Amino acid sequence: MHRSRTTALVAAGFLVAAGSAIPAAAQAAHGAAHGATPTGGKHVLLISVDGMHQSDLDWYVAHHPRSTLASLTRSGSEYTNAETSNPSDSDPGGTALMTGGNPRTTGVYYDVEYSHKVDEAGAPCTPGKPATGGDVIYDSPDDALANVPDLLDPSNGTFPSFDENGSIYAGGVDKNPAAIMGLKNDASSFDPSTFPVDPATCKPITPWDYLGDNTVFQVVHKAGLRTAWSDKHAVYMSFEGPGSDGKSIDDYFGPEIDSQAVEPNGTPYPQDSDWAHIEAATKQYDGYKVHAILNEIDGKDHSGTTQVGTPSIFGMNFQAVSVAQKTVSTSANLIKNADGTYSTSAPQAGGYQVVDGKDVPGPVLSNALDYVDAQLGRMVSEIHKDGLAGSTTIIVTAKHGQSPTDPKKLVTVPDGPIVDAINAAWAQSHPDNTKLIVAGTDDDLWQSYLSDNSQAADDFVKSYLWSHSAQGENVDGKPVTVQHSGLQQIWAGADAAKFFGVPVDNGHYPDVFGKVQEGVVYSGPTKLAEHGGMNTGDRHVLMLVDGPGVRAGVRPQPVETTQVAPTVLSLLGLDPRQLTAVQKEGTKTLPGIR
Repeated sequence: MHRSRTTALVAAGFLVAAGSAIPAAAQAAHGAAHGATPTGGKHVLLISVDGMHQSDLDWYVAHHPRSTLASLTRSGSEYTNAETSNPSDSDPGGTALMTGGNPRTTGVYYDVEYSHKVDEAGAPCTPGKPATGGDVIYDSPDDALANVPDLLDPSNGTFPSFDENGSIYAGGVDKNPAAIMGLKNDASSFDPSTFPVDPATCKPITPWDYLGDNTVFQVVHKAGLRTAWSDKHAVYMSFEGPGSDGKSIDDYFGPEIDSQAVEPNGTPYPQDSDWAHIEAATKQYDGYKVHAILNEIDGKDHSGTTQVGTPSIFGMNFQAVSVAQKTVSTSANLIKNADGTYSTSAPQAGGYQVVDGKDVPGPVLSNALDYVDAQLGRMVSEIHKDGLAGSTTIIVTAKHGQSPTDPKKLVTVPDGPIVDAINAAWAQSHPDNTKLIVAGTDDDLWQSYLSDNSQAADDFVKSYLWSHSAQGENVDGKPVTVQHSGLQQIWAGADAAKFFGVPVDNGHYPDVFGKVQEGVVYSGPTKLAEHGGMNTGDRHVLMLVDGPGVRAGVRPQPVETTQVAPTVLSLLGLDPRQLTAVQKEGTKTLPGIR
């Protein structure tokens, strides 16, 4: 079902409205009245539609030629062969956008990773002693309030708090979700005892100090310009960059997406889940960040309470498309009833459908694309209304894609039994080491970190994975056997270091790294797709740039999302070479940008 662009965003209480151009003089007067940056100031609005492929954009524009996305493709540069970082998870995907760097220089390989160069959080530590290795988990468990009881049934466990630090809701108990607009993220959002530890100092490593490269926010902030960003976790304050003390993003807004989803009237969604597993709730969640962007376009802080000037660099990520792509069945819309209560629409199929031999968005995903397009339309309208069209460039891309798009290729394979079998096989000849694989995140790729990271141990894991036949299920729930543990290529030890372009003793990269056979997802049979891998569906994302100085046209040459960071600085009149990743990796600005 397609949503009209004039449909109300019921969940967040905002009206979707298409904008129209107004005379330049009136635009300038309106912008000054709303506290916008004075004439001559430049702005870049960066939007990540997480999960969105170039193929999604092609389909949407063909079926909605009057949409905002279609308009951006006509007036701006459309890069039809854009790829994300590799791996392609939310991080390092997000870090690539903000630094211009890949994992080899940023040191960020995944949202949840491990490093042989740190000590485990909470473990005994003596300053200066060699690192013992530890988890690097910068995610919602790091929230200062990560254990709020389930509001529907406390016996079901806990969620992290929506506001992460208790600054809005007493004890993290959310009874008025719209109040989240007053959230102020800073170091108080975190529980530093969950961070990996620097063995040289025995102090926790903050998310921003773990990065090996500086960020666009640091460069822009240092130039005396305003910065802002909205994302799904507080930990994406990592984008502040190393040595920033968490102060290079002037206005960070990161309501916790893993918290319990609550309807606008304070009633928990009856599905009793978080914001990322109910499509209707995800739209409500994205709506708060959209509201933050509209406030910032108007020259206010994200809450809309203080005039501060429109940021030079600002933006957000959307989750609605990603959730729609991987959820088997979900309610797409929130409905406000006559008595003031809410209900969700009947569940529909998520993911893609095969029509005439092509993978096309199913009903929930089509709806999600409509939603994102409408919200982009609101932003474009506000930019014009405030007289900022002549000074603002919009970049629309994605941190990551999602794979598979063809539901018939899906095979979900639990990775736990494979890891247990490898550890047991290793222990037979190494009885003093019963846990060879100590960490790893396997979404639609394979990553293993080993307690013994010798080449012999690395090769043992590679050999076992390649010779092992794993059991899984297809999309219909029927058993399927996959060869090579579901992998098509494996890099181990020195080969893995060479793949990433780092020294063997780097310590951050996965000791064993594998590319899955297309369609394999290491999970129970609860999702249709996943992100993080290196197949086409994971990495081939949209890339649109529209604004003053951007030449209109379709550009088929290969580009990478790392090129966004130096392009942002170039558009703002700053030197891209101030980014360390640009210096180390030779990252170029996007072609066609004057």
